[in-house]
Formats: sequence, structure tokens, C-alpha cells
Amino acid sequence: MTTSRVAVVFAASSGLGRACARALARDGHRVVMCARDEARLRDAVDEVRGEGASTVGVNADVSNPDDVIRVLETARGEFGAVDILVANAGGPPPGDFRSIGPAEWEIAHRLTLMSVVNGIYAALPDLEKSSAGRIIVLGSSSVRRPLDGLVLSNVYRPGISGLVASLAVEFGPFGITVNMVSPGKIETDRIRTLDALRAERAGVEVEKVRASTAQQIPMGRYGQPDELGAAVAFLASDEAGYITGQSIMVDGGLVASPH
Repeated sequence: MTTSRVAVVFAASSGLGRACARALARDGHRVVMCARDEARLRDAVDEVRGEGASTVGVNADVSNPDDVIRVLETARGEFGAVDILVANAGGPPPGDFRSIGPAEWEIAHRLTLMSVVNGIYAALPDLEKSSAGRIIVLGSSSVRRPLDGLVLSNVYRPGISGLVASLAVEFGPFGITVNMVSPGKIETDRIRTLDALRAERAGVEVEKVRASTAQQIPMGRYGQPDELGAAVAFLASDEAGYITGQSIMVDGGLVASPH
């Protein structure tokens, strides 16, 4: 049975972050959720509280270092030291190299990379003292192979995978595990938007794009957010204390497929 601990989940008002918060709450953890959209965050917090967990929401932008510090300070003020950090953020802007400029690169740098780095710096003093410190970063299948029209993700996500591997070695002596969970085609607003963009570029109906994609997935379907949340909850559990430095794909076998 997993010991109840304190978890912080970034970008938790919808999609994968919200699913992670739900899964951690079901395992009995106290959960601090943050997001930019205050109304959606309130709704998400109410839902997670419905799982019986003590839950707090913080209106914050994880691309802002001061906001990240404030989220961790709120967690300490409400529940004490933090044991689990789930570093999630909205995906970087889509586009190929020629369609994006310096502004998009800067957005991706702050949102995709530095939100993780700043989150770890802010949580590390607590994690070093925890009996079961956990850092879990949400990534992308771009850590294994590049994705069409997502050059920013193709650059930054593999870099974060390298960070995860490096920190697993550095933090291992403190009993802290560091892992990445990388989704494939999961039913989220982000994936629906990307599917719509692909359909527009190809001049076809979005249903055709989705059907074609599902055929390339060995499981034959898109995943559900709670399926990724379950993987995150396991990595946060006592039973996963010897798993570290890993990048776990939750993609229905898509990356392994020869298609």
C-alpha cells in the first residue's frame, strides 16, 4: 500500500496534468494543482477533491520562475514538505523550422524546458529530505522519434530526457527517483488541435486523419488520459522505489511500430 505523501502537479487544470492529479488523489496523496486558467483550475480541484483527497489549487504560469516558487511555497504552507513533483506543461507551439521564429523558440524554452528545471530547483530541498522523493516529468513520443510539424518539441523533449537520466544518477544517493512518462496519441485538447492542423494541411476531414493514425497504433486506438495518469501514480508509489532514469512510453506501441 502506498504511503500518503504530498504531490505537486504542474499544468493540472485539464488533460494529462488533471489525469495525473486524479490518479495521485486516488492513491491517497495530498495534491497541489496549478494552472493558468483559474476557472478550469477550480473545476479540476473540485473534481480531484471528489476522490477524497486534500487538494489545493494555485493560479500560476509554470513558465514564470516566480510562479513556480510560489506553487512550491503554497504546498509547504498547506501540507508541509513536498515528496512528489509532476512536472507537466502545455506543449510548445507547433510548426516546422521555417514557420517559427525567435519568439516561439523563447516560449518553448521557458515553457517546455525551464518549467521543469525551475520546478526541480524549487522542490529539491524537500525531496532531498523525503523518504521517497519522486520527480516525474511528462514528455512526448518525440523523445524517441521526431514528429512532423513539431520541431520545437523535437528539440526540447529529448533534451529533457537527457536531464532526467543525468539527475537520476546525481539524485540517486538521496533516494530520489527521476523518470519521464511520454504520451503518444492520448485524447486531449492538444492532440485534437494537432489532428485538426494536420487535416487542414492535408485538405481532408479530421476524422480521416484520426482513423489513419489509429491504424498505425498497434493497440488500434488513441489512449485515455487516465491511462497515463496510472503510470505516473505507479512511479510515485512506494513500489516504484527502484525505478529511476527511465523514459516510459504510454503510446499503445506507436513508437515500437514499423509504420
